[in-house]
Amino acid sequence: GIEGMICSIQYAREHKIPYLGLCLGMQLTIVEFARNVLGLKDAHSHEFNENTANPVIHIMPDKEGITDLGGTLRLGSYPCILDEHSKAYQLYGYKQIEERHRHRYEVNNTLLAALEDKGLVVSGRAPVTDLCEMVELPKEGPNAHPWFVGCQFHPEFTSSPRIGHPLFTSFVQAAIDSKAKA
Repeated sequence: GIEGMICSIQYAREHKIPYLGLCLGMQLTIVEFARNVLGLKDAHSHEFNENTANPVIHIMPDKEGITDLGGTLRLGSYPCILDEHSKAYQLYGYKQIEERHRHRYEVNNTLLAALEDKGLVVSGRAPVTDLCEMVELPKEGPNAHPWFVGCQFHPEFTSSPRIGHPLFTSFVQAAIDSKAKA
């Protein structure tokens, strides 16, 4: 299923279909972009291929060697600093947000500069650890996309049917707009 998810992300990116990747979805967004835009054909997550030469997603460095799986989780609410020029900032309306996490793998920060050089925007970062929390494609430039966002956290934890999370509200509107243009 993981390779199918990566193909779906590539299709959404290349065909300008609105895309929202949550947690694993963001991680696979990084894998897809690294493979198909950076040209790292064997890029992968250590979670699914421990032998990849290009681990774009890896276990958090401070969690390596811990054998109790519960002890390796990044669990709970964490702050995130948004890039003031990003779609994320536009949607939230704040420079610093707090969102809930439940994962053990993170973006390998050693590759962020190369990803950004090819047009992927790191729109949210953890303030102390500098972990990548959000990515997006800009509306303009070589990899322009009308609505393409990934987040490491779980916005569904703070969304409700009556008060939708800004990521969901905007994503649904982007899908409606995309359908109307088709």
